[in-house]
Amino acid sequence: MIEFKLPSLGADMDEGTLLEWLVKPGDEVKKGQIVAIVDTSKAAVDVECWQEGTVAGLLVAPQQKVPVGTVLALLLEAGESAADADKYKCEMLAKFSELAQPAAVAPVVAAAPAPTAVPLKKSALAGRRLITPVARKRALELNLDLDIVTGSGPRGAVTLEDVEQAVTKLAQGAAAPNNKQADRQADRQAEMRKAIAAAMSRSKREIPHYYLAEPIPMARALAWLAQENIQRPMAERLLPAVLLLKAVAQALRKYPELNGFYRDGAFQQAVRVNPGVAVSLRQGGLLAPALLDADRKNLAMLMQELGNLVKRTRTGSLKSSELSEATITVTNLGDQGVESVFGVIYPPQVALVGFGRIIDKAWVEGGQVKVQPIVVASLAADHRVSDGHRGALFLAELREQLQQPEALEKISDTNQESEPP
Repeated sequence: MIEFKLPSLGADMDEGTLLEWLVKPGDEVKKGQIVAIVDTSKAAVDVECWQEGTVAGLLVAPQQKVPVGTVLALLLEAGESAADADKYKCEMLAKFSELAQPAAVAPVVAAAPAPTAVPLKKSALAGRRLITPVARKRALELNLDLDIVTGSGPRGAVTLEDVEQAVTKLAQGAAAPNNKQADRQADRQAEMRKAIAAAMSRSKREIPHYYLAEPIPMARALAWLAQENIQRPMAERLLPAVLLLKAVAQALRKYPELNGFYRDGAFQQAVRVNPGVAVSLRQGGLLAPALLDADRKNLAMLMQELGNLVKRTRTGSLKSSELSEATITVTNLGDQGVESVFGVIYPPQVALVGFGRIIDKAWVEGGQVKVQPIVVASLAADHRVSDGHRGALFLAELREQLQQPEALEKISDTNQESEPP
C-alpha cells in the first residue's frame, strides 16, 4: 500500500489546503502525474505523485486544510486489492485511536491527522479559491491574472467561461476588481508576507551567513549573445539572464558544496543542479521555483523553460517539484536598476547567488583602461558547509565561465549526451 502524503513545498510551508482532486478511486496513476491542486500561503500548486499505483481511496476532502505529511490518498500496488485497502484504513484508524487515548505514564505524542475526510466549515473557506484545470490552463495561455476573475462555478470556482469573459472585459477596458476580490488579494498578500518573514527569520537565526562579491566583465558574453541572436528567430532569442543561470549551474558542478541542503545537522549534497529562480509576483511577494537540471540543458532549452517558468509562476500554475526541488537560489535584480544584491539564504539550501544590473564601467585590461559592461555577482553562503576561500573560488569560476560563452553551449551538449537524466 502506498501512502500519498501532502509534500512540503518549501521551508515556509507547514500546512496546505486541498483545492481539487484530479483523480478518483480506481484511476491508474503514473510517476510524475499531477493528481491534486493544493493551496499554500503563496500559490495554488499542481501536486505530482512520484509513485505508480491504482487509487484506492481519497482520504482528504477538497477545501480541507491539513498539515504537511498528512496522508491524502492511498494507492494500491501491483497485486493488492480493495480489501487490502480497507484493512489498511482500519489499521490507520486503530493507530489514530491509540494515539488519541490519554497516556497513563508518559505525555501523549502528537496525534496523526485523521485519515477520513472531514467536511470543512464554511467560515474556513474564506480567502480560498477553486480554479478548474482548464480555466488555469487558459489563463496561462492568455497571461491573465486570475485574481481579477470572478468565479461563477460551484463554491465560487473559476471556470473556463469566467476566464473568457474576463478577457473580453479587459479588451473593452471595463474590468476592475471588486471589493471582495481586493480583500481576498490583500489577505493572500498578508499570508505571503508572513510566510516569507518566517522563512527569512529562520534563515538569519539558524544560518551563519558569509557574503562575497565579484565584478565580472560581460563584453565577450554580450558580444557573443548579440551575434548568436542574429541567427535566431525573434521568439527564440536569448537573454543575458539565461547565460548567467547556465554559468552558475556549470560552476556548481566544480563547487558542489554550494549546491544542496543542510538538514539534521549535516550537509546533503544535491545530485541534480536545480537553481531556484526568484520571480516577483504582480500582487507582491515572490516565489523561487526550480529550473530543473539547468547544467544539462542547452541555452535554447533553458531560455524556453525560463520564460515558461516565469509565466506559470505569475499565473499560479506551478508544479510541486518546481517548488520543492530547488538546490540553490539565483536572484537577478538587474532589471530593477540595482548595482548589486546580497540575499538571504532560503533554508534548507546553503547558498544564494545574486546579480545586479549590467552597467558600463572603467575596466583595466592588458594595461589599458577601457569602458566595459560589468555585472556584480554576489554569493551568500552557509559557513557550516563552506568558507570564504571556496566561495571566492566559485565566483572566480563563474567569472571564467562568462568569458567563454560559446563553451556554455558546447558543455551543455556534452552533458546531455554523456550523463543520465
